[in-house]
Amino acid sequence: MFKATKRELGEIYAFFRLLAEGKVYMGTSRVQKEENGCRPVVMLQREEHDGTRRYYIEETEVRMVSGEVDRNGRFVPKSEGGETCFPRADFSEAADCVLDLLKHSPGEVVEVPDGLEGFLDAVRIYDLEAKTDDRTDFKLAFWHVDAPLTGFCVRCRLSPMNPLLDGGRTANLKLEQTGVKFAVPTVNKVNALPESPGEVAERMRMIERLGGVLKYSDVADRVFRCNLLMIDLHFPRMLAEMVRLMHLEGITRVSELTERIKEINPLKIKDELIQKHGFYEYKMKQFLLALALGMRPAKIFRGTDSAVEGMLLVDGEGEVLCYHQSCRQDFAEFLYQNTRFEKGAPEKDKYGFLERENGTWYFKLNVKIGLVKR
Repeated sequence: MFKATKRELGEIYAFFRLLAEGKVYMGTSRVQKEENGCRPVVMLQREEHDGTRRYYIEETEVRMVSGEVDRNGRFVPKSEGGETCFPRADFSEAADCVLDLLKHSPGEVVEVPDGLEGFLDAVRIYDLEAKTDDRTDFKLAFWHVDAPLTGFCVRCRLSPMNPLLDGGRTANLKLEQTGVKFAVPTVNKVNALPESPGEVAERMRMIERLGGVLKYSDVADRVFRCNLLMIDLHFPRMLAEMVRLMHLEGITRVSELTERIKEINPLKIKDELIQKHGFYEYKMKQFLLALALGMRPAKIFRGTDSAVEGMLLVDGEGEVLCYHQSCRQDFAEFLYQNTRFEKGAPEKDKYGFLERENGTWYFKLNVKIGLVKR
């Protein structure tokens, strides 16, 4: 018996369920299946530390083929002993077992029963989280085995989910402290406020009480700045205002924060653009799509698609839903309605304090965005 995290098991669950079902439904913005949106899945490809596995879904069996992907991206099967077959019903049983563990095991680390461990060994899954450089969890072929492979990342509502944007120091935004000029003892007093869930908001309020004004200045990291400017030349300012409101007003959901931004209108744009054209919603959806399809703070984003083309979401009942860039509006609306801003650790991510740069005091805020659980 070995232990696994629920996040690892969520990925394995989606993989087994697709092999058992041989199909997947497209998801709606309300996280329900699109009844007319069923896509047949004919093959899954997964990376392991010792090579690539392809799982071909046949009428009653799954045929597993081991091999390597060559420089040209072609799959080359092993010359000997690289092929085995398993009943599809076995994957269905394994998926049910994993779902039961996800639903009924307390805590985030789960003991995997011997039967499931034996099945994982038999189907040659050794890395519960796939080893890839392109951030895909696995790839699917729809309709036909020769169809182009589609890369997906997996998120599971029955486990902690990886964020869309993982904060970190590269995702910091800088606000300049203007108004009253603070002396060093005043700054020390602000920074010395005790650690608490609301410490960042408390510091911002204290700065205001002391006559200071925090005004958006810049994005701390050069690459992240350029990535945000690709969405819109004013998008960093809009994002900074959303993060500020998240701390001060306690609103976390992206859709609700965007509604507040429409009221405040930090970019001072015409009402017609806000109301008739949906400017702020549109920009936020473009940003969320870019994050879901591969934008990272410290990696240059050119607006071109990455290997990740969509998301497989396991809902609270174990249904696997598919969101793909070919259904761009549905994907964007799903992200818009089901994401929230989150708080990273201020000490770790180096934000939420007054810091001096070239004689000017700055207060950094951190951007972290994840999917909601329900």
